[in-house]
Amino acid sequence: MANLTAWDRLQIIHNAKRPNSFDYISKVFEHYYEMHGDRLYSDDSAITAGIATFQKLPVTVIATVRGKNIEQNKNANFAMAHPEGYRKALRLAKQAEKFKRPVICLIDTPGAYCGVQAEERGQGEAIAKNLMEFMRLKTPIISIITGEGGSGGALGLGVCDELAMLENSVYSVISPRGAANILWRDPAMEKKAANIMKITAEDLIELGVADKIIQEPTGGAHNDLNMVCENIVEYLFEALKRNCKKDLANLLENRYNKFRKIGMFLE
Repeated sequence: MANLTAWDRLQIIHNAKRPNSFDYISKVFEHYYEMHGDRLYSDDSAITAGIATFQKLPVTVIATVRGKNIEQNKNANFAMAHPEGYRKALRLAKQAEKFKRPVICLIDTPGAYCGVQAEERGQGEAIAKNLMEFMRLKTPIISIITGEGGSGGALGLGVCDELAMLENSVYSVISPRGAANILWRDPAMEKKAANIMKITAEDLIELGVADKIIQEPTGGAHNDLNMVCENIVEYLFEALKRNCKKDLANLLENRYNKFRKIGMFLE
């Protein structure tokens, strides 16, 4: 499917039948026990977080939630987390550090919620704190982009030791529509923007941002969920084996260097 454009992949991502985080969690992990609340304000349904087992290994799972119908999407705020969602994620990540559990993040969000209430409750600070704390978290972190990886809303769960992307996923600093508004003041130009922004899994591998592409069936993950989950399991097994055997100092140094090298170029 390498001949598909970024715009083509966005159409696949936005297919209402595409699996969401709960589909992957139910098939990839066992004994998932969801935890709620940030212990500061409330619970945020746009992010689910809890403990589970993966191949008998205890892990912490943190995932953005995209609904499959209008009611589910309204409940999850269309996968756009509030600050309490990021604080819940951090609470569970720190708990994982305490009990020496690896953290696995599943990311599918157009971005963090940018409403007035979210800003009043410290949206920017919550995401910034996640970036800082995840960077120095003393346990392995593996993140997988399963659909959209939108801006800081995705990066709030995207600081990790390894980043994988499903074949049709995208990862970008801004949505194509947002870029079209800025560049041409015309949201109708979003298709052109999508195809020049370098946001596909192949682009992100080439740019050194992503580390692995997880194969999907022809037409997208919804056409064979079992195949995709088998591929995710295979990747996670190897990624956890690689990172869990590293000593802590080496793990943190490699994580730091992974992000320091992003954006470097030679002329």
